[in-house]
Amino acid sequence: MGMTMSQKILASHAGLKEVHAGQLVMADLDLVLGNDITTAPAVSQFPKFGHPAVFDKDKIALVPDHFAPNKDIKAATQCKCMREFAYAQRITHYWETGRAGVEHALLPEQGLTNAGDLIIGADSHTCTYGAVGAFSTGVGSTDMACGMATGRDWFKVPSAIRFILHGAFRPYVSGKDLILSIIGMIGVDGALYQSMEFTGDGVANLTMDDRFTVCNMAIEAGAKNGIFPVDEKTLAYLEGRSRREPVIFRADEDAPYTATYEIDLSRIKSTVSFPHLPENARTFDQIGEVRIDQSVIGSCTNGRLSDLEAAAAILKGRTVAPWVRCIVLPATQQIYKQAMDEGLFDIFIDAGCVVSTPTCGPCLGGYMGVLAAGEKAVSTTNRNFVGRMGDVTSEVYLASPATAAASAVTGYLTDPAAYMKEAH
Repeated sequence: MGMTMSQKILASHAGLKEVHAGQLVMADLDLVLGNDITTAPAVSQFPKFGHPAVFDKDKIALVPDHFAPNKDIKAATQCKCMREFAYAQRITHYWETGRAGVEHALLPEQGLTNAGDLIIGADSHTCTYGAVGAFSTGVGSTDMACGMATGRDWFKVPSAIRFILHGAFRPYVSGKDLILSIIGMIGVDGALYQSMEFTGDGVANLTMDDRFTVCNMAIEAGAKNGIFPVDEKTLAYLEGRSRREPVIFRADEDAPYTATYEIDLSRIKSTVSFPHLPENARTFDQIGEVRIDQSVIGSCTNGRLSDLEAAAAILKGRTVAPWVRCIVLPATQQIYKQAMDEGLFDIFIDAGCVVSTPTCGPCLGGYMGVLAAGEKAVSTTNRNFVGRMGDVTSEVYLASPATAAASAVTGYLTDPAAYMKEAH
């Protein structure tokens, strides 16, 4: 029987000719990731594995991004623990504040994620790197410690769901709308411990940033990972970034899938996930009047340059509604500088937005945008659970950068395509 793309990557790293769904394997790792929240517990567990040094100082990435720049004394202590471990172990890929960024945007930007890689990270959205054809998945801090010590980790080989994409998006529709639509269709446990594998002629019409966004939110459908085939766009993105040659795996024609969905991208509409689950996805023909208090544009899901450009195209020459706080968070220092050089900051500030340093901050209710009781936020982040961004009575509506920008201007959830049509 054939293997899926994800299964081939696991087989290769486990030194096996083939694997099958449900099989337990030990596999060699190409990269182990931790952040300022998850690294401290991993460091406390590290000595238990009996290795005085990490398996490879070049294959570990440590990023202070969730509560950095330091939010408070506890955050400072967590960052200090990670910093001291990075220095003691001579970790090559540790970024101090001022050079860091949101981890899942930073690592691909820096060329640390490559086609064919097997990557674990002590953060659930590590599945982002499937966009470049890697098998990447989130793990707990103990698995992170094991990975840092031994360079290996165990996996239960996942089965897979296939999504065949056709056509292209309409204006103001993006990868965020696609993944919200899919989660709305299959539910938050619709891909539980399975690979979400994307294929079809429509893949060529998705930008790399679209693919990063889709894979980033695979976990919100319960998936073990999301993954795209390696094509010309992937290779063009990796060229000049990747430090190694990509290894390309392709699913066999007879690869087994538990389900197959065919999706016409031209039929995807701007989509918003209502509180308090990403599966509560609605298009604007299903949305009434929802007044918002805050709009957040950024995060590991939608803080890349194209996301900021999409928001700026709508905010240019306009002003955020008087009662709305609009917070823009470029995902990395490089993106921050590019956005500044393109004049996007002028657009944001003239519109009444605040531009933050790269940080996860408001996504997890950390800081830089915490919600008070009863407040509503439209956000380009990835989760809208109860209390996710602040008070337990606050509400988070997940949307694309275009939707978040249009909503910031009107002060209500707003379809960007309809808004721009009326504006012209």
